[in-house]
Amino acid sequence: MTSSLSPNPVTGTSSGPSTVELWDLSKWYRVNGHALQVLDRVTMRADAGEFVSIVGPSGCGKTTIFNIICGLAQPDSGSVLLGGREVPDRRGLVAYMPQKDVLLPWRKVLGNVLLGAEVAGQSLEEAAREAEALLPGFGLEGFADRYPHELSGGMRQRAGLLRTYLFHREVLLLDEPFGALDALTRRKLQLWLQSVWQERRKTVLFITHDVDEAVFLSDRVYALSPRPATVRREVHVDLPRPREAGMLSDPRFAAARAELLEALEFV
Repeated sequence: MTSSLSPNPVTGTSSGPSTVELWDLSKWYRVNGHALQVLDRVTMRADAGEFVSIVGPSGCGKTTIFNIICGLAQPDSGSVLLGGREVPDRRGLVAYMPQKDVLLPWRKVLGNVLLGAEVAGQSLEEAAREAEALLPGFGLEGFADRYPHELSGGMRQRAGLLRTYLFHREVLLLDEPFGALDALTRRKLQLWLQSVWQERRKTVLFITHDVDEAVFLSDRVYALSPRPATVRREVHVDLPRPREAGMLSDPRFAAARAELLEALEFV
């Protein structure tokens, strides 16, 4: 069974499904000859246009969930539904930005962000025009001809996200994109990412270790247990958008934060 795909109006490529559902996912790995369970009947969803975060202890299986969603790994049991359909071969149906920006050091910014179009065999001339038009919105205007080592950490992350966006998939998987940044840069990029998401309304699944970041950005947050991961709590964030830094003192923010910390056993 395959998911129905619609052509992208700019590139003509498939935009892919816009919803993700995980039902009772379990996953084991063989480590030194022993079975190691990573996921234990994990159930979660991201509806079309939602921003959903996943928080949990290091090593609990968050990245494994993303690897399963994008087809780099298969669950040992359970189901993955994209666009309401179970899709055995999910490779290429969602866009995935890993923890590191993995920009190619020998390519300039424009060459890096065009990698997806190049791999897909699309018209590079057409893709370059689109990328250049998007550079200002991603905070990269005037940097198309710079190499990665000439960029700040925040700019590298924005370039990585633009490359992910240019895959033209309706679902974006973002694995701790701001984890290596200083606090001030991280806050600025949280505000920036919120504005990009509100303008383009992709479905986002976002992994973070930062509870405040999860609450600030998300519609809903899933709190996972230590490995093997189970869903301990699903927290709905009742805050208006757009969100501003001052909302960190909002009682609703504090309530959602406290609920997550309790689920993660920090209180």
